[in-house]
Amino acid sequence: MIIYTPPRAPSSIPVIDLTGSFSPDLETRKKVAWEVHKACRETGFFYISNHGVEQKLIDGQFAVAQRFFDLPLADKISVHMKQSASSAGYEPIGGQILDSQDPDAEKAPPDLKESFYAVMELPDDHLWSLKRIKSFGHNQWPAKVPEFRAQCLAYQEALRALGDRVLSILALSLELPEDYFLPFFDMPQTTLRLLRYPPHPQAAKANQLGAGAHTDWGGITLLAQDDLGGLEVRNVDGEWIQAPPVPGTFVINLGDLMQRWSNNLYRSNMHRVRNNSSSSDRYSLPFFYSPRPDAVIECLPTCSDIERPAQFQPCTASEHIQEMFRRSYGDALAVG
Repeated sequence: MIIYTPPRAPSSIPVIDLTGSFSPDLETRKKVAWEVHKACRETGFFYISNHGVEQKLIDGQFAVAQRFFDLPLADKISVHMKQSASSAGYEPIGGQILDSQDPDAEKAPPDLKESFYAVMELPDDHLWSLKRIKSFGHNQWPAKVPEFRAQCLAYQEALRALGDRVLSILALSLELPEDYFLPFFDMPQTTLRLLRYPPHPQAAKANQLGAGAHTDWGGITLLAQDDLGGLEVRNVDGEWIQAPPVPGTFVINLGDLMQRWSNNLYRSNMHRVRNNSSSSDRYSLPFFYSPRPDAVIECLPTCSDIERPAQFQPCTASEHIQEMFRRSYGDALAVG
């Protein structure tokens, strides 16, 4: 049983080398898991290096993102997310207010970012029972960027494999078998999001950010960010600390479902984004990796005892994510 101790308030986000996670030696893998355990209890955020994803693939994803966002607005609107039952496609600037998820925040204006969503593609004969789930369905692909689809699908495949490796480390970190989470992710909900944050306008309100303070909704998030920076994470003392770009790494953070699973042992933490540049666009690529829609999220066997009973009622992954979608976008986009 895991011994509970209160989290400390770090002033930086750790970089964890994944080299040991590829070792055939269990004790070597456990050393990596222990570093992950500490990070998950303190901030729910950590960088990973030596992760195995080719830099060429990551660079290619940033390149197609920039080409898409450079298109005329009419071309981007032609693949607007409102046209898709799975809410895949383009979201213009001002389409989301993430700060509304923070109960301590003053009501903020819409976020200063534009987005493109790509969900997990499935053939028609797999979609009939999943038509109301946002993370499955048909994607919309911009005709003016012909390489866009192939690049996005290749990137999604690589990030899903990396996500499975991170899940195996998380399982070890919670004193579970390494393959514990894999059945929950055999038909995962995935969303690749391409984001452009324009230069921060001088006339913006004080509480208007690129992305307002929020937690992520699902299992884990794997983020590639460009060299401008701007990601900030709130520690347990309520202080905002920087998560600056670190070459060759992904930023990993836990979503709400992992906090529920771990009975509040691990943290799904508030974070926000501001483009600190007044002259350059900022790009980032979050990949949201969540359990299958019907997965029941209930307290893990190693995360409760008589002194710390389960603090959440069981729910399905879909129930939680759909509720968060409603809060962020309203009922019009909450179901397909």
